Amino acid sequence: MSTLRTALTELVGVEHPVVQTGMGWVAGPRLVAGTANAGGLGILASATMTYDELAAAITKTKTLTDKPFGVNIRADATDAPQRIDLLIRENVRVASFALAPKQELIAKLKAAGVVVIPSIGAAKHAKKVASWGADAVIVQGGEGGGHTGPVATTLLLPSVLDAVDIPVVAAGGFYDGRGLAAALAYGAAGVAMGTRFLLTQESTVPDSVKQEYLARGLQDTTVSRKVDGMPHRVLNTELVDSLEHSGNVRGLVAAARNASKFKAMTGMKWSTLVKDGLAMKKSGDRTWQQIIMAANTPMLLKAGLVDGNTHAGVLASGQVVGLLDDLPTCKDLIDGIVADAIKRIDALGGLRA
Repeated sequence: MSTLRTALTELVGVEHPVVQTGMGWVAGPRLVAGTANAGGLGILASATMTYDELAAAITKTKTLTDKPFGVNIRADATDAPQRIDLLIRENVRVASFALAPKQELIAKLKAAGVVVIPSIGAAKHAKKVASWGADAVIVQGGEGGGHTGPVATTLLLPSVLDAVDIPVVAAGGFYDGRGLAAALAYGAAGVAMGTRFLLTQESTVPDSVKQEYLARGLQDTTVSRKVDGMPHRVLNTELVDSLEHSGNVRGLVAAARNASKFKAMTGMKWSTLVKDGLAMKKSGDRTWQQIIMAANTPMLLKAGLVDGNTHAGVLASGQVVGLLDDLPTCKDLIDGIVADAIKRIDALGGLRA
């Protein structure tokens, strides 16, 4: 099979310029290894894992693949330095961040040979992390699932490409070879996909929930602030509709209840939760109400994506869900995307006079 050689494949050492994003409760060892073995870059989601669970997940992934993979870390977590030390000890190839990591953490990772790839939502953020030494960035447009911004990928991507000279990976609305070819034409080094990988055979999301996704159309997602106070693209469900029409007091009460559940599930101390909240406040523009509501996210996502309770849980999703109708293996998915992209890129050569 032919391949596409880009700055991303060269930087990370993978065969194909396709990234599986670090989706909480979804991106575990089986999916990450499936992606890696198919030639892409799989990223473990650690925000919903304790430190010990992350260590076990890295060990498990390494038993399933000998290919490069990454780990996504919450830069504002109180134990982020310890998790970074773990990545270094385990020779994890890529450290991915949902928020910009501190400059000294980037330096430490790079000194140990770990590739640092933060996710960003604006050109100014890309410039900042690039100046701090980030090796590449993932930029997600508003079409993407989970936490997302208001600007479409078709506008956000070129603005970031013009702002930095490090590899840029495009996310938000990608699912096939046409999208990969288009992203490469813009100047991106590859594409990152979440919802498309959630709907694969290696994904551990319950089959009943996968069918819920496959039944949806292009208009079946909502960007809600009632999940955790931040813009969050999710599938339209009865729960999301009730949250959208609920008052602030109800949301705060639910968040407090979910914080207690999350504490019990992870074994975290209340002092640690408070420290994480203070770190979130210090690192961004969130209000205290948004920080308190952030406790909703892990538990509501777990109810839907792990427990399969779509009535009590939230299902993060990109708009691309309305274009998906199958559950391929990671290998069939990536092979098909790359082959189609090459075909379309080659066909463009015929347009030249």
